[in-house]
Amino acid sequence: MTSHTVAQLLKAEYKAQEVEIKGWVRTFRANRFIALNDGSTLQNIQCVVDFENTEEALLKRITTGAAIHIKGDLVESQGSGQSVEIQVKSLEILGDSDPETYPIQPKKHSLEFLRENAHLRTRTNTFSAVMRLRSALAFAIHKFFNDNGFYYMHAPIITGSDAEGAGEMFRVSALDAKNPPLTENGTVDYSQDFFGKETNLTVSGQLEAETYAMSLGKVYTFGPTFRAENSNTSRHLAEFWMIEPEVAFMDLAGNMDLAESFLKYVLNYVLENHAEDLEFLEKRLLDEEKTKPQNERSDMSLTEKLKFVIDNNFMRVSYTEAIDILRNSKPNKKKQFKYLIEEWGADLQSEHERYLVEKHFKSPVILFDYPANIKAFYMRLNEDGKTVRAMDILFPGIGEMVGGSQREERLEVLMEKMKTLGIDEKELWWYLDLRKYGTAVHSGFGLGFERLVMFVTGMGNIRDVIPYPRTPQNAEF
Repeated sequence: MTSHTVAQLLKAEYKAQEVEIKGWVRTFRANRFIALNDGSTLQNIQCVVDFENTEEALLKRITTGAAIHIKGDLVESQGSGQSVEIQVKSLEILGDSDPETYPIQPKKHSLEFLRENAHLRTRTNTFSAVMRLRSALAFAIHKFFNDNGFYYMHAPIITGSDAEGAGEMFRVSALDAKNPPLTENGTVDYSQDFFGKETNLTVSGQLEAETYAMSLGKVYTFGPTFRAENSNTSRHLAEFWMIEPEVAFMDLAGNMDLAESFLKYVLNYVLENHAEDLEFLEKRLLDEEKTKPQNERSDMSLTEKLKFVIDNNFMRVSYTEAIDILRNSKPNKKKQFKYLIEEWGADLQSEHERYLVEKHFKSPVILFDYPANIKAFYMRLNEDGKTVRAMDILFPGIGEMVGGSQREERLEVLMEKMKTLGIDEKELWWYLDLRKYGTAVHSGFGLGFERLVMFVTGMGNIRDVIPYPRTPQNAEF
């Protein structure tokens, strides 16, 4: 007999048929009613045990968290809340279960407590819903790019270059940590290391993706990236996942079109295919909002935010225009912004981005043509000599969702920018080769996957949208 999932059985029309199912006990009431869940859906299926014909020793082992194997008849439910239930014919306990120490009890647990038990937290409704949506978003991302003629590229995780120029990278070394070889001037001699040079965990697959775009046309990476930033906020991780498409012969306008189509597609996919999980998380978020002060509550529900993005055209606004809007805004004039906008060149903060989206334009916003001195070296310099063809896409509630640019394809201009910033040409000789051999306009963007999952699920802490968060002083699992 083929084992079914809870999701399959709850969708099936009532038939008096024998079924087989395996899962974990959520609750066991009156020595008779088992609420069983297998992770395929938020819903439990009720399994009714004939306790008179069941050994007492077996009944005592049916505790919250126990894994069990059930065979029985799927029948129309006699109680409210479910259409079908299973009349148990045989029941097997799979492995051990200690009810005294099992931490995930049928009660409300704090998110902090669940992070401490991250290996078991997906047995709760909240985290099972979040992780199913994370999986659905990943599938939708691959489907979008596959359907649009992109090739999936695996960028290296170990790299000798710093794509962002920030220097906050995790070193990869096989040298003896206590007694590394030294050069004549007393520094560590990385020429004797495993790769013969100093290497790190990647902060971005973009530079390598550019090389493939300039031969395959349209590519994307979707892989882990790492930042050694000692930040313990609710929006930072040391290890996270990035989606980075790169397209040859595409300018900044085409980049904006691609990003808008992409974001609308993946959000619409989860709306159409995962309504149950979204509805549950929306209710959870509404309950959470009620505990906040009135001025901190969101104006939109979870699904309203998703539809806000899907149903509105993204407003395209230059950085210069945005600065003028913010400088003359009521919150800026009344000094309600934490970071006041006083002059052109300011690096926008989340409060500014959200004002533009939620208050001024009332639509998602694409800001473009940023000051060159606050953006990365690889972004194409505009004719004014002070701005670059960069873009950021801003969403309600979260601010920046996507960052991208038209890449600098002119060899001389790129080399001059690298020289100004102190970036060694020898380290990026292969990147410069792209500008020597068949150079062309090309563009791309980056999207932090966990930030997207936060937006879709309404979770307020990035640690709650990745299976095992890596943060300063925390690599427990």
